[in-house]
Amino acid sequence: MRMVTDLLPGLLHEREDDDSITVGDSSTSREALLSRSSVIAGDIAGAKVAVVHATPNLETIEAVVGALLAGVPLAVLPADVGRSERDHILRNSGADVIVGPWPWTGESPDVQPTREEARPASGRNVKGNAQSSGWTQPDSPPALIMYTSGTTGPPKGVMISRSALAADLDALYEAWDWTAEDHLVHGLPLSHVHGLVLGVLGALRVGCRLTHTVKPTPDAYAAAAGTLYFGVPTVWSRVARSPTAARELARARLLVSGSAALPVQTFARLQEATGQTPIERYGMTETLITLSGRTDRNRLPGTVGWPLTGVRARIAPQEQGPEIHGATLEGDGLGELEVHGPTLFDGYVGDRAGTEAGFSSDHWWRTGDAATVDADGRYRILGRLSTDLIKTGGYRVGAGEIEDVLLAHPDVSEAAVVGMPDEDLGQRIVAYVVADGIAPTDLINWVAERLSAHKRPREVRIVEDLPRNAMGKIQKTALVDESKGASP
Repeated sequence: MRMVTDLLPGLLHEREDDDSITVGDSSTSREALLSRSSVIAGDIAGAKVAVVHATPNLETIEAVVGALLAGVPLAVLPADVGRSERDHILRNSGADVIVGPWPWTGESPDVQPTREEARPASGRNVKGNAQSSGWTQPDSPPALIMYTSGTTGPPKGVMISRSALAADLDALYEAWDWTAEDHLVHGLPLSHVHGLVLGVLGALRVGCRLTHTVKPTPDAYAAAAGTLYFGVPTVWSRVARSPTAARELARARLLVSGSAALPVQTFARLQEATGQTPIERYGMTETLITLSGRTDRNRLPGTVGWPLTGVRARIAPQEQGPEIHGATLEGDGLGELEVHGPTLFDGYVGDRAGTEAGFSSDHWWRTGDAATVDADGRYRILGRLSTDLIKTGGYRVGAGEIEDVLLAHPDVSEAAVVGMPDEDLGQRIVAYVVADGIAPTDLINWVAERLSAHKRPREVRIVEDLPRNAMGKIQKTALVDESKGASP
């Protein structure tokens, strides 16, 4: 039971409500979850790396807990993963066993079951992947391998330790007064820190009731009658426009927003509709959550609060940075946010150089985000230092990954992807493409077939050429400026 007590002690809590974990229409007790997950742990014991297709159901949660119980690192595939992305993650992680639901058996030559009658959560072999990774293991195996959004190429495997998970969750319990008496409700993807680490492991560690609504709709949130809700800005924008949902969520204890900046207008609308002052927090896959508002301090729109207990943060001035939201990255108090502490990742799978490049000389993680800090130590995130990371509907999407797929089309010669401001999504993905004889809708479908659904461009604009500087580099800022003035 050590694997339970050190990371998920909440599984051992006795509760009056037998069905305290609910996903959609299915519910289970902690005791039943622990029992089924223990069987999975026995099935995969000794595996190098397990992989789970993180669809929103109880079987996925059982698979995640089973891997944690077995001490086997778990690589996480998004529910809407595309074929190319899936195969990259399988190769990169070196996964040699599958846990949980797996829809591709018989389709992919890399996937074969170990037995004819494999239970949905039983271990299965992944042929040809175990030796393909260049991963040099850290001192102890990671608990999770979660994948980035592929900003400059294919997604990177982020190795997250058990100690980092525990430190981050415990700090959030303190900041949010999160206890076993809460009822957590969310409908976020289980392949991201927000949905899986905070939204599932957080509940299982503290021992509170959990309801995953499968989809984060206002009606589903309202029907769950929780005390603690997690959502991305798009969710909160829709809740604020739903009188029924707003009325029900007014009874909650806390509304938490993350994964992208909460627009000031949405903050105000949500506050007016529900009477709740939402908490914003900040983090990334490589650091987990590092900054957050607190229940015992004043929350201001547009800010992400203070460093969590154990985390240190600082602003590294940029001498000649770009303009972000009208502010230049010059002068005191404005620059790149850097963080340090026990929540940092162990490194990228098979990419020591890439890992080292992300740290400063004194081992602070360089986030790539521009930020300021006020006199009270409260941080404000101003945006990316580059235009290559798009935040859409709560997802971080890398422009480079989408561009690579577009350029793989035989009729496309050039491509540039940018984020266009969008009231509902935060940003929507717009692709500028130099191509012959191809319709924009065909290119949208081309991307959707190969990458996760949320990474497809909302629109493709066929152009004769792309703006470039004297060195031949595409000037994305010019495209973004053009997008701001364009209609959806």
